[in-house]
Amino acid sequence: MNRVMKPLLKFAAICLATGLWQSTLIAAEPAPSQSSNSIHHVDAREAQKLVTDKSVVVLDIRTPQEFNQGRIAGAKNIDFQAPDFEQRIETLDKSKSYLVHCASGGRSTHSLALFKKHSFQSVYHLDGGIKAWQKAGLPVEK
Repeated sequence: MNRVMKPLLKFAAICLATGLWQSTLIAAEPAPSQSSNSIHHVDAREAQKLVTDKSVVVLDIRTPQEFNQGRIAGAKNIDFQAPDFEQRIETLDKSKSYLVHCASGGRSTHSLALFKKHSFQSVYHLDGGIKAWQKAGLPVEK
C-alpha cells in the first residue's frame, strides 16, 4: 500500500466508525421542503439582462444612506441591518423573482438563508453586489 492510500483508508475507517460519513452525506442533501433551485447566482451582466427583461424585482438590502448614494433603477430598499428585516421580507410576494444585492455581496449572501426559510420561489443573487454592477460599467441612479 502506498503512502497516499494508507492515510485515506484510515480517514475513511474513522468516518465510518464514528458515523461522520453518514451525517456528512445526509447534511449534503437538501431537505425535501427546500428547493435547491430557488437561489441562483448571477454576475452583473446576467443581472442586467434580468432587470432589462423586467424578470425580477430588484431588492437592494444596503442601508438607506448607501441606497441614496446610487442604486439600480427601480430598486426597492429593505435594510438588512434593520431589526425588522426578516418581517419586511416576509411581506413580499414569494411568487415573484427577486434580484438581491448589497454593496459587495456579504450581507446579501447572509440574507439568502432567510429567503430560503420563507420559501421564496426564485431569488437571484448579484455576486459582488452593486460594486460588481458598477465595475461592469452598468448605470446607477440617484
